[in-house]
Amino acid sequence: MQLFISDLHLNPAHPETTEAFRRFMAGPAQAADTLWILGDLFNYWTGDDDLRDAFNAGIATDIRQLVARGVRVRIIPGNRDFMLSRRFGKFTGASIEPEIVTLELAGKPCVLAHGDELCTDDEPYQRYRRISRLPIWKAVTYLTPEFVRLRIATRIRSNSVAKKKTVSRKLMDVNQEAVANLLRKTHAVCLIHGHTHMPARHVLDVDGKACERWVLADWHATATWLEAGPQGLIARTEA
Repeated sequence: MQLFISDLHLNPAHPETTEAFRRFMAGPAQAADTLWILGDLFNYWTGDDDLRDAFNAGIATDIRQLVARGVRVRIIPGNRDFMLSRRFGKFTGASIEPEIVTLELAGKPCVLAHGDELCTDDEPYQRYRRISRLPIWKAVTYLTPEFVRLRIATRIRSNSVAKKKTVSRKLMDVNQEAVANLLRKTHAVCLIHGHTHMPARHVLDVDGKACERWVLADWHATATWLEAGPQGLIARTEA
């Protein structure tokens, strides 16, 4: 059985979500063969020296303990924690995956992503995204003092929250042609992603082929996940 979660945005300001994460890790996650975290586990991650922070180290330790129990944890970084790298993986035992991953679920070719790369209508964000993923940009960022990186991350997060209040829902959602192109490129019939905070299952036609798109929910005080097992894909929420 494989489980999929995303957009927890864990941070000390929201202990109720942290508690939901710990309940999930102590319960449903332990029955999985693989736990996929499809981005934005943390509200922000400025670099793996963030592991020095007690809150972050505690979350990383929860992951390490799950891995020690035999559950494979695979992480696709999101737009808030794209600076997650090998040091975090080494500490936790989790594998840090590429932005796009293909696999087979319930006998169907599927593709996984965080989802922000599909929001192509938001051109300013896509320009920022391309620049911020460049190796040289990351290298320069690591040379910046940690307190400066933290201020920048906080500013970006605040701007994002303000932006969501003023721009259209369509601009914040995925572009349908970008979705179709990804399915074509990967020869998949199923896409699982997060990022948009618009949980749903969408059925779509791509060149005459029936496909589906599962959007994972963002977390608040309740754990929510997608389960891939013998019965197919099922959206779950803790009781």
